[in-house]
Amino acid sequence: MANHKSSLKRIRQTATKTLRNKYQHKTTRNAVRDLRNTTEKKVAVEMLPKVASMLDKLAKRNVIHKNKAGNLKSKLTKFVTTLK
Repeated sequence: MANHKSSLKRIRQTATKTLRNKYQHKTTRNAVRDLRNTTEKKVAVEMLPKVASMLDKLAKRNVIHKNKAGNLKSKLTKFVTTLK
């Protein structure tokens, strides 16, 4: 166990950040899944900017890699455009 004040604080901060990152990552994955399961184009067009924004935020905070966010956004956009 850590003995220094700074290392104890760092442990607390890491736990807080890890919890926040897990929550945001899981929420984004659920949003991506919901968008992929959508069959109506109108609903999908409304959801796409929100999901893209969530992916950008995760990439900005280094929860996911920026290329992964770009690939997901590209695939989702392609999916939405193919809906009728």
